[in-house]
Amino acid sequence: MAVIFIFIDGVGLGEASGQNPFFVDRYESFQILSGGEFHKKGKSIQSKTHLFKPIDANLGVEGLPQSGTGQTTLFTGENASKVIGKHFGPYPHSGIKYLLKEQSIFHAVLEKGKKPYFMNAYPPIFFEHAQRRNRWSCTTLMTKSAGMKLNSTEEVQNGTALTAEIIQNAWRERLGIDIPKIDAKEAARRLINIVPEYDLVMYEYYLTDKAGHNKNLEDARTVLNTLDEFLLHIIKEKRSEDTLVITSDHGNLEDLSTKTHTRNEVPLFVLGENAVKFNEVESLVGVKDGIFAIL
Repeated sequence: MAVIFIFIDGVGLGEASGQNPFFVDRYESFQILSGGEFHKKGKSIQSKTHLFKPIDANLGVEGLPQSGTGQTTLFTGENASKVIGKHFGPYPHSGIKYLLKEQSIFHAVLEKGKKPYFMNAYPPIFFEHAQRRNRWSCTTLMTKSAGMKLNSTEEVQNGTALTAEIIQNAWRERLGIDIPKIDAKEAARRLINIVPEYDLVMYEYYLTDKAGHNKNLEDARTVLNTLDEFLLHIIKEKRSEDTLVITSDHGNLEDLSTKTHTRNEVPLFVLGENAVKFNEVESLVGVKDGIFAIL
């Protein structure tokens, strides 16, 4: 039994309108996960094996939610925005880094003698920039701080890690790195193949947030088509004993009328025998505890 945790950056529950790419084009994976109503007026689902509900990303703080505080809250179970009195991002604020360094879900899993794995890989240029500036994202900081290896080219080549865009085009075309082209189904197979070796497998997809900032429907379609195919295969092929958890850190892509983040609630999807562990989760704060309750 394992938890598959897919973190999708910048996806909230928006209006049923032409500014919402999830309403303009109905993506099959999100239709399955939401029961066919993936917008802010859609009905929640709460059964033994399937949960869909909106959760709060504003965290009792004024202003637009940001990735640094939202992700820190999500991954540590502590309200990072309240800790520093504001929303902050995209990188973690110095006043909340200690949470990622000491209290992350990866730390908690390791302390219980279980095995977490972070599926994302990063190109050599990422490590050069991050080490020179000592500037790490929330996910990479908590991975490093837990003593876990950050994947790079070798793991992508041997099929045990995925690039940030799932299908690996950017590494070949922009960075000149010799890795094979794969489709989203093959990427999902790689993740599914890894799961039996671990108790928690996490993957981060940030291009949704980038597309939201661009305010461009075609950009949204490009990243969502890939994500949709990836999620569909995971939904269909995951083992029955495994629990799939999907959520986000703040709204953005669901409203292409603005290039900024939104104060919309974000979706929490859970598929699997332990979906009931998340029944009481009302905000980003509760997701870590829900995952840990399963493990």
